[in-house]
Amino acid sequence: MAEPEITTMSVKGQVVIPQALREKLKIGPKTKLLVYGEGDTIILKRLYLPDLREEWGKIRQIIEERNRKYGPLTEEDIKKEVEAYRREKHKR
Repeated sequence: MAEPEITTMSVKGQVVIPQALREKLKIGPKTKLLVYGEGDTIILKRLYLPDLREEWGKIRQIIEERNRKYGPLTEEDIKKEVEAYRREKHKR
């Protein structure tokens, strides 16, 4: 484990993460961090956000494969799925 370093909070509440740690963790400008606080402890955790273009591409691929296998979804198919979901959710 690395030796701790000391940093100081500014009057605006900003804290500088030491350069060596930023480089080690590949944290740069605009990196999103989750902040947890408990007692006298503050924890910063890097927040990984998915690439939305990539995620939508995966969703489109799933839909295209489903459509090739079963044909496109109809409004009736969607209603059946919604009703089945609601019945299942109501059981819980």
